Amino acid sequence: MKYDKYIFPADQSRSLTDFSTNETNSFVNQEDASEELSNGVKTLSKFQDILYAQDKFALLIIFQAMDAAGKDSTIKHVMSGINPQGCNVTSFKAPSTEELDHDYLWRCMKATPAKGDIGIFNRSYYEEVLVTRVHPEILAHQKLPLDYSVGAPDYSLWLQRYKDINNFEHFLINNGTHVLKFFLNVSKEEQKKRFLKRIDDPDKNWKFSDRDVVERQFWNDYQVAYEQTFLHTSTSLAPWYIIPADHKWFMQIVVSQIINEKLESLGLSYPKLSSKQVESLKREKQMLLDEK
Repeated sequence: MKYDKYIFPADQSRSLTDFSTNETNSFVNQEDASEELSNGVKTLSKFQDILYAQDKFALLIIFQAMDAAGKDSTIKHVMSGINPQGCNVTSFKAPSTEELDHDYLWRCMKATPAKGDIGIFNRSYYEEVLVTRVHPEILAHQKLPLDYSVGAPDYSLWLQRYKDINNFEHFLINNGTHVLKFFLNVSKEEQKKRFLKRIDDPDKNWKFSDRDVVERQFWNDYQVAYEQTFLHTSTSLAPWYIIPADHKWFMQIVVSQIINEKLESLGLSYPKLSSKQVESLKREKQMLLDEK
């Protein structure tokens, strides 16, 4: 595979700090790389058409990142050539009352893509081992068998959730839904620049929340939570890709090419008609040609 260097290994031989946030490879600048992204978008469009027609596999793409890493813009640009009929993007916010009455995977299970479709999760069930781990007080509202209203949970809770997530993803893959997981790896310095830009630019003010600065104070806690998540849930069947995100345009190129590489590996092909169907097409063609 061309992009192995971005995979967090399942053998737990690396740490998050081993992965760069700032890469451009051989590209000089964004203009130099624009054609590469354009080609990737066109290729993805072709693969999606065959995926939809074949109706045998589905692809679930998960994006996780710190705030301002570029999840929204990556989805927007990489998926710009996709037929909306075969693609659905789901953003997961704070759970509703109904969702809290179910297990934490329930709302995500409902949103997984149908056969032939591409499903995109902008954040996902991984929030339950990330933000919930950084803010364990959230557990008190999840109606769990054990009472987490007092004190931090035992580490065994996170181990159990890692196991649940791995089993869920393996179940999906065993049934034809392949899973791609991207962590958009932005540096703390770059995040600060993007926050300031959102504040200074009136057209971007709406993207800024006072929670962004509050959560930034937990940066180190989130880095630990992410690394532990990768250590336990980057598997051979569903590895985590740690994508350098300080240059959004480069990040988008890498993401598009990894998606295309995955789709190519599925050996997709348009459905083949039976001999009876071919004969039927011939008759119907002749009927159209014979019309007066």
